[in-house]
Amino acid sequence: MSDEKKKNLPPQAQEYQSFQQQREVKRPVLKNCLKAFLIGGSICLIGQAITTFYIYFFNFTEQTAGNPTVATLIFFTMILTGLGVYDHLGQFAGAGTAVPVTGFGNAVISSAIEHKTEGYILGVGGSMFKVAGPVIVYGVFSAFVVALIKTILIQWGGL
Repeated sequence: MSDEKKKNLPPQAQEYQSFQQQREVKRPVLKNCLKAFLIGGSICLIGQAITTFYIYFFNFTEQTAGNPTVATLIFFTMILTGLGVYDHLGQFAGAGTAVPVTGFGNAVISSAIEHKTEGYILGVGGSMFKVAGPVIVYGVFSAFVVALIKTILIQWGGL
């Protein structure tokens, strides 16, 4: 709370604020950042291994191996979320599991599992699209804007 807002509080509230600050547990920020970096980096390392696997065994190129790699990572994340493993990993690593594409897969399947009792169509399907829908719309719109800018630059800039 800012000092300006503290001045407007009654004396008892100010006393409580100082008591609360003394009792507040200090978060190990550096430790949390290190865990997020290690787990997020490990997920990315696994993604790179999957990409290399697709390139080596299925004759994909570096450009075409990306889509099956993302699908594979999301598939594994959904299985691990369904088994309850990914939640424990997320508790340990924090943002390290939310930043890679696996965080998206976890969010989609978690909401589907949560609303399973409402039925497969309205519960599972509806809740999955509540999470995935805005992401897909944002992705499509962003791709459109980038393509439009690129087209304008090519037409007018001669790139």
